[in-house]
Amino acid sequence: MRTTFRSRKRTATIGAALTAALALALTACNGDDNASGSTPAGTTASAGQSGGTGGAAQGGQSADTGTGGSSQGTGGSGSTGGNSSDGKVGICRTDALAAAAADDTTGGTEGVVTVSFKNNGGSDCRMSGFPGVDLKTSMGDTFSVDRNGEQAVAQVLKAGESAAFTITFPVNNSGGSGVQLTDMVVTPPNETKPITLKWPAGSLAVSDGEDDGKMQVSPVGKISD
Repeated sequence: MRTTFRSRKRTATIGAALTAALALALTACNGDDNASGSTPAGTTASAGQSGGTGGAAQGGQSADTGTGGSSQGTGGSGSTGGNSSDGKVGICRTDALAAAAADDTTGGTEGVVTVSFKNNGGSDCRMSGFPGVDLKTSMGDTFSVDRNGEQAVAQVLKAGESAAFTITFPVNNSGGSGVQLTDMVVTPPNETKPITLKWPAGSLAVSDGEDDGKMQVSPVGKISD
């Protein structure tokens, strides 16, 4: 599998208040060499669960890039496709999509998680823009991931085809526990119904600097064979 669009590895800012709070709370455990720093990659997603702070709002835009996934889930089974009554291709609805997430980090200081959407409906559907992505931490906090500023390109997905986007993040190489993430609440572009996936990668680095501790999400791009 390859994608027709590759995301540039750029990053987005975690809210300053969240970063400060996490840094303070984790001061005592940053030196813990026995912390796991990661969560299992093979996890299950569920649809229709309540999102975090920004998933539904950002879901009105779309995204593109990435490859398959190991954390899988389906948006539901009630939809048969995205075509509207006038014969035009409608948007890809959450209920007709299966979502999956995988850790595609290859080393270094920047991690990559790829999230894919597969059209499980019976007809073509259209996906364009950025998804909404909210991340939940082991401390019970939730924060939204910012867009990376790349140009979104509209995609038409036939039945069985997939599109994907990437989340880039700072890898925790400190030896401490860092910021442990548990779940991702992902809202497909131009939709309001979210899908919850387990975070498949490691922990985030903790930093007091404004230029550190950043994450970004790319627009969705079609996956081609």
